[in-house]
Amino acid sequence: MNNFQFHNPTRIVFGEGTISRIGELTAHYGKSILLVYGGGSIKSTGLYDLVRKQLSASNVTVHELAGIEPNPRLTTVNKGIDICRTQGIEFILAVGGGSVIDAAKAIAAGALYDGDVWDFFTGKASIKQALPIGTVLTLAATGSEMNGNTVISHWEEKLKRGAGSSHLFPTFSILDPELTYTVPRNHTVYGSVDIMSHVFEQYFSLTENTPLQERFCESILQTVIENIEPALVNPNDKAARANLMWCGTMALNGGQISLGMVNDWASHGIEHEVSAIYDIPHGAGLAVIFPNWMKYVYKERVDRFAQYATRVWGIDAAGKTEDELALAGIEATRDFFTRIGAESTLADFGIGEEQLDRMAEEAVRYSAIGSFKTLEKNDVLEILRMSL
Repeated sequence: MNNFQFHNPTRIVFGEGTISRIGELTAHYGKSILLVYGGGSIKSTGLYDLVRKQLSASNVTVHELAGIEPNPRLTTVNKGIDICRTQGIEFILAVGGGSVIDAAKAIAAGALYDGDVWDFFTGKASIKQALPIGTVLTLAATGSEMNGNTVISHWEEKLKRGAGSSHLFPTFSILDPELTYTVPRNHTVYGSVDIMSHVFEQYFSLTENTPLQERFCESILQTVIENIEPALVNPNDKAARANLMWCGTMALNGGQISLGMVNDWASHGIEHEVSAIYDIPHGAGLAVIFPNWMKYVYKERVDRFAQYATRVWGIDAAGKTEDELALAGIEATRDFFTRIGAESTLADFGIGEEQLDRMAEEAVRYSAIGSFKTLEKNDVLEILRMSL
């Protein structure tokens, strides 16, 4: 285990009915706020009216930025930055899933920066300050509600990049499981794949002597596996929705589950290049790519993959070599993603070979990616070909 420091400043307000606290929590941070949300589902469910009513009762002035895309665009982020600057915004409230929260974070950083906010995503500048933000989570997936990460897309250049800073941790996040009852089936599936993928990026590590961290990861994976199908059968399953929501938060809670471990994150880097061009859901892309990444790299540490097979999937080790166990665990992952309704190939999205070289080139534009196995362009290209 490596040395580490850890601090997570986000206040979590979890449970049924906690949305009723949005007014009091928001008013504490400023009187001029920017309400950021997506394509309108919060209006059809009544959540928008509830939030606006509570904000009005708290005597705050509300400006709005609607229409945040599933892969949030730089152009939309810039609209939010303009509102913050012209209206004297003191606080940003994001109501939605990870994309909405990521956009809010980028706006919060860009509003206090003299240059182009895209500088943060290309490494030209680092985030030194940001407006405070709060979140109301409506989708269990990214963990953005309790970490300092943000990912946005430069649609015109077909690029998708991430940035991170301690200044981007939300001040508070309301996690009311009832708000996820109306999440469409496919997004419930993709969100769960995203949660598991976040864990994979941390669990498959070359760092030795990390038994507690490994069991943290395994428990989250097992909990998602146990709860996703009940949530799909009955979207109003209170226990299943609550468990998935907390799994999503803990899976990427500022790195808590893998403190002292070197993480990988190559699969996310590859998927970002796919969705940057084809605008597919992030979780859907990960469902395709991750099992193929596993097949490509598992020999770097067969024992970890064998452990994964037995502990997470309950595969009987009797009569099997470590190699056979590892491959059985990878196959179980693919089978599970398929069973819950995720796509298994890029061809399922109409994606062929045309852009593979570009995607592989962009994935390693700044350096090789991954730590479990370091991937150069040809490695990325092979994983993409395996995913077709």
